[in-house]
Amino acid sequence: MEPGEPPPGDRLANPASDPENSANDDRYWKANLKLVGWCLAIWFAVSYGCGILLADYLNRFQLFGFKLGFWFAQQGSIYVFLVLIFFYASRMNALDRRFGASRNDRDEESRP
Repeated sequence: MEPGEPPPGDRLANPASDPENSANDDRYWKANLKLVGWCLAIWFAVSYGCGILLADYLNRFQLFGFKLGFWFAQQGSIYVFLVLIFFYASRMNALDRRFGASRNDRDEESRP
């Protein structure tokens, strides 16, 4: 291996050289966009839907002594956002492993 030459098996060095990798990258990107879309839709539904649109209906119920609509507007959407962050990270790790795009896979391939 010459200095400056990418390690063997490094598909990021010349992605256009292998059409199979290109198709795999497209599937990976579509799966990523689908996951991001679902996460954003859930966050929007909870923060805007429960915190604003459905607040009057949800205020009939209480959670920890607060009206539920108020709670979603002030705290609930933040908690849902934090849960979505961890959910997204775990699902992306699974997608990375499934499509061979994880950083650990590339590091192992480059070891002599």
